[in-house]
Amino acid sequence: MKKRKNKLAGLQKRKAIAGYLFISPFIVGFLVFMLKPFFQSLYMSFCNVELGSAIYNPIWQGLENYRQSVAVDPEFNRLLVEEISRMVIYSLAIIVFSFFVSLLLNQEFKGRAFVRAVFFLPVILSSGVILGLESDNQLMATLAAQIETTTSNISITDALENVLMTAGVGTRAYEKVFEIIDNIYDVAIASGIQIIIFLSGLQTIPKSMYEAADIEGCTKWESLWKITFPMISSLFLVNWIYTVIDFCMRSDNGVIEKIQKVMIDQMNYGLASAMSWIYFVIVLAFVGITAGIISKGVYYYE
Repeated sequence: MKKRKNKLAGLQKRKAIAGYLFISPFIVGFLVFMLKPFFQSLYMSFCNVELGSAIYNPIWQGLENYRQSVAVDPEFNRLLVEEISRMVIYSLAIIVFSFFVSLLLNQEFKGRAFVRAVFFLPVILSSGVILGLESDNQLMATLAAQIETTTSNISITDALENVLMTAGVGTRAYEKVFEIIDNIYDVAIASGIQIIIFLSGLQTIPKSMYEAADIEGCTKWESLWKITFPMISSLFLVNWIYTVIDFCMRSDNGVIEKIQKVMIDQMNYGLASAMSWIYFVIVLAFVGITAGIISKGVYYYE
């Protein structure tokens, strides 16, 4: 018994070492390139930064920048509420979409490798130069306008939404659902990594578990909730944290755009730093609270 415990402890130690080696490039990069700017940004948030030709003069002024961000600026609080709400809704949509797509991609069918590559392709297309070509491309804009014109502005989701509104069923929840459906392209583009993570977890589940469940008369729906969901529950936590952080760094984030406007257009580095830290703390608290709630339902197994 003691020998078996020592063997398990040695295995866990090797896994821990492998994990630290895997994240060591990020740790080294953070310590070398990000640690100093991290604390400089924090210090600037309490200062009025005077800029000039080869002049950088931070003057300490306490919590004034934070007071202006929260109590004086007319847009910042509104943008915070809007973006946090949008983050919650779209993160849930991305998690649900990626989970069910990964279930489909885990099935046996011809051309499975090609279909998997198609779903992972948005991850490549949403990075670097290709993202700029996609977001600022006159040809794509003209094509989208032409499609809209030829379809006479017909939208199935708009028609269905109007029917529900007429029937008195339409609520705020329905509006958000239809908003997500209309932006399913954005949801799919942001789901590539999550699909790969879920798919890797699904492939680790032994087929013998499903075979035993079938013998016992378990339906596919019951197998989903009794086997599949618990066995990859830890990946929901990983994907949730990744999705929230990824959403907060999007280029179309209203809060980020506001911070960039204050920093670049107004040249107010102190106020921009304060806004950044307020947003950072709120997102960090949100991630911590939701991760704590989700982790209570995570099933860990050896």
